[in-house]
Amino acid sequence: MRNSRIIGGLTLIFLLVLWQLAVTWGFLKPFQFPPPSRIGGAVVELATKGFPNNQHIWTHVGVTLWRIIQGYVLAITVAIPIGLLIGTVAVLDKLTLPIITFGRSVATLSLLPLVIIWFGTGELTKVLLIAYGCFWAMLSNVIAGVKYVDPVMIRAARTLDTGRLRMFVKVVVPATLPRMFVGARMALGVGFMVIVGAEMIGTIQGLGALIMEARTFYRSDITIVGMLFIGILGFSISTGLSWLETVLLPWNKGLEEVRR
Repeated sequence: MRNSRIIGGLTLIFLLVLWQLAVTWGFLKPFQFPPPSRIGGAVVELATKGFPNNQHIWTHVGVTLWRIIQGYVLAITVAIPIGLLIGTVAVLDKLTLPIITFGRSVATLSLLPLVIIWFGTGELTKVLLIAYGCFWAMLSNVIAGVKYVDPVMIRAARTLDTGRLRMFVKVVVPATLPRMFVGARMALGVGFMVIVGAEMIGTIQGLGALIMEARTFYRSDITIVGMLFIGILGFSISTGLSWLETVLLPWNKGLEEVRR
C-alpha cells in the first residue's frame, strides 16, 4: 500500500515536470495548456487578490460546498423513506418504475431554463437542481437495496416468527445500508456535476461561477484551478463517506473480503 502511494506520487511529479517542460520547449501552447507553475500562481492570486471582483478562493469553495450540502441532504432525506417504501411494496415498485426510469433519464441541467422561469436565478434554483440530480441516484439504489436483500436472511427471520415491522427494522434496513452508501456516493458525484452548470447563472460566487468567469476572461489557468478544487472537494467528501461506512458497517467490509 505504501509502495503504491510512493509510486503514484512519483508518477504525478514526473507528469507535472513533463508538462512544464513541454510548455517551456514550445510543444504545448501556454494559453491552451497553462504550465503547473502558472497554475500555482493562479492559486496564489485567488488566495490573495481574488477573482472575479476580489472573490477569494475560499469564498468560492465555501459557497459551492454549502449549496451542495443543502441539495444533497434534501435529496437523501426525501429519497431514503420513499425508496424504502417502494422497495418494500411490490405494487408501488411496478407502478413507479416508468416514472423513476424517466426521471433518471432526464439530464438535470436540461431543466435549468424551466427552473429559472419557476424560481428565478437565486439560491433556491441551484439547490433544487442539485437535489433533483442527487435524488434519482439515491432513490434507485435504496429501492434496489431493499429488493435484493438476501432471501436467506428473510427466511431465517421468518423461522424465528419475526413480525413484519420487526423484520423491516432489524433485517431489511440494515441489509440495505451498504447499497444506501453506494447511492450516497453516486449522488455526491451527480451533485458535483450539476453544481458546475447551476453556478454559471446569476452569481459570481462558487467554483462553477469561477470557471465561467475565467472562461470569459480567457484565464485557462484559473479554470483549471476551479476544476482542481471541485475534484478535491468531491474526493474529500467521498472519502469521508467511505470512512463513515467502515465505521458504521464494519461487518460489510468483512463480507466483501469473503466474496473476493
